[in-house]
This record gives sequence, C-alpha cells and structure tokens, in this order.
Amino acid sequence: MGEILVGTASWTDATLIKCGRFYPRGCSSAEARLRHYANVFPLVEVDSSYYALPSIRNAELWAERTPDDFVFNVKAFRTLTGHQTPRRALPQDILRALNLSADGAPVYANTLPPEIVDELWRRYLEALQPLKDAGKLKALHFQFPPWFTAKRQSYDYLEEVRQRLTGYLVAVEFRHESWMTEDRRDATLAFEAQHGFVNVVVDEPQGARNSIPSVWAITNPELAIVRLHGRNEATWNLKDSTSASDRFNYDYNAEELAALAEPIQQLASSVVQVHAIFNNNFEDQGQRNGQTLMKLIGGVRRQTRL
Repeated sequence: MGEILVGTASWTDATLIKCGRFYPRGCSSAEARLRHYANVFPLVEVDSSYYALPSIRNAELWAERTPDDFVFNVKAFRTLTGHQTPRRALPQDILRALNLSADGAPVYANTLPPEIVDELWRRYLEALQPLKDAGKLKALHFQFPPWFTAKRQSYDYLEEVRQRLTGYLVAVEFRHESWMTEDRRDATLAFEAQHGFVNVVVDEPQGARNSIPSVWAITNPELAIVRLHGRNEATWNLKDSTSASDRFNYDYNAEELAALAEPIQQLASSVVQVHAIFNNNFEDQGQRNGQTLMKLIGGVRRQTRL
C-alpha cells in the first residue's frame, strides 16, 4: 500500500490568513506560518511559481523551515505552460533584453525568442535546486490552458517538456475536454505513461469545454495526484481578474469527502505515493477539508503544535 499525502495548494492565501481559523494567534511571519502548516500537513503545492519565477532564496527557506520528510509540488511558471504572461511577471532584465516596458499586452512563449525561453526554463529549475538537493521536491506540476488541445503541436510540446525535465517527476493537468473524451482517453493515458508523466486526477465542475472528467488512472508507478478544485459551477469560468479564492470557493461536505476517500485509497494500492491536494482556497476550506480527508483515509498525518 502506497503512502497517501494530503495537502493544499498554497499556504499563504489572503483569505486564509484573514479568516484567522487555521493559523493560531501570533503566527504572523512567513516562517511561523510555513512551520505551522508543515506540522499539520506533509505536503504542499506551491502555486506562486505560476505567477512569477520562484527565487533560490525562497526555496532555501522552504527547505529549512519544513521537516525532513515534507515534500513540495511546484507549479510551472505560466510562460512555460503556454499561458498568457503579463509583462510585469517577467524579470526586469528579461524585459530589457526584449526591449519591452512593464506595461502593455501579455506575452506568450511562442512569440519570444528561443534564447529567452531557454533562459526562463533555466531560471525556473535553478530556483528549485535547493528543494531538489534537500530531497523535498516531489513533482513539477504543469497545468495547461484551455487552448492547449489534443493536437499534434501539443503532443510535440509535451515531448519537449519531457526532454527538458529529464530526472524530474512531471505531472500534467489538462483544461480542455479533448484530452479525455471517450474516444481519446486511452491514447492520452498511454502517451502519459510512455513519457513518464504523472496523470492528474481532477475533481472539478463538469460540462464546460475547459473541464475534464475524473479519470482515476495511474501513468507513473511513483506518483498519482488527485487535485480537488471544488464543484462550484457558477464560479468555474469567472474572468481572470477574479481572485482564485472566489473562483474555487467550495466547501466539500462529509459525504463528498467520504466518496472521494475510496478511490484515493484504491490508487494507493498500485503506486508508491498518492497526493491529494485541495485547491479550494476560500478562507480555510482546503485546510479543513484536508484534515477531514486525512481522518477518513488514515493517510500520513501530523500533530499540530500550538
């Protein structure tokens, strides 16, 4: 039976801190919050690396402030997944090299010179080296945009990602229905398995073109990831200007969590480790739901020291 690790996507969301229910009184510094979080959960997903390149110093601090067996999954920087990238998200020297101001239309990887894209890749991996050296970097999480559809160009890019990330566990999450339709699902899973990608099982609102069903399949024997976005259909496609805490505002009830526990445990029977990550991040929803799920599945858990 493989390990089941439960965690949340980020530990510093503004509404989580403001609600005052997860962090104890006086737990107000970056160090105190991460130490407290890591006393409750054995895993966290770093989402800030999607919005801006991570820094070496932050990765060093993350490694120092967490227990030896704590692990991080780190989202890919948005340019590397084909998302639109606000110019302000790029480092200043990159903007200067591109002769761009910080204002103006977003940029995309396919409009940038290849040497700039290579440099972004280099800096992303360089920043995460302290986590890798500490044995705390588990997976790099590539969440692709809705326009990344199941076509030859997309497969080619996935092969490029695999080549660039030799030696890393890479998880892929799709946001277009074409990848997991009944007639293409098997081919998608076979491609993931062939290239060692970790299939990301999602729990999310259904019916939109940028949703896929929950496909409880293992494509890498080392890891399976279950990413729980909530089931709030009304907010799933709110505009990008809306905060993530509004978009993923959903509180799983006890029955829903119990129904999720069984397939998560089934995954653990065939893989070394399963990560269940709550991305519902309005106030303390994810933290409460995560602790409930740990009780249901008997996964790796921690004792909170207050």
